[in-house]
Amino acid sequence: MNKETSPTRQRLLEEIEQLARRAIHGTLSESYRTCGNARCRCHGEGPKHGPHLYISYRGESGKTTGYYVPKAAQNDVRRGVEAWNQLQMKLRQLSALNKERALEAVRIKK
Repeated sequence: MNKETSPTRQRLLEEIEQLARRAIHGTLSESYRTCGNARCRCHGEGPKHGPHLYISYRGESGKTTGYYVPKAAQNDVRRGVEAWNQLQMKLRQLSALNKERALEAVRIKK
């Protein structure tokens, strides 16, 4: 069986397709903040408000940018970022298979 249709390659391509459907590029961070009410507990010894979830990423211009993730979307966004990380790993594996296939093609021609 050639490497184009090998079970490993086919499995990777299927996994990549599934991950790509939900992948969200970025890094998650949580922050705690004070509010605008000077009498609120967050301005004193009490705990700050949060955690508030943010996602940041390097934009097309090369600058880091990001956005606030509303509570209702946090689970989906967390899963999307994890899918992005897994997608990167699978793409590296596919790249290694592609490299081996290209090198093998050269070896066969010799």
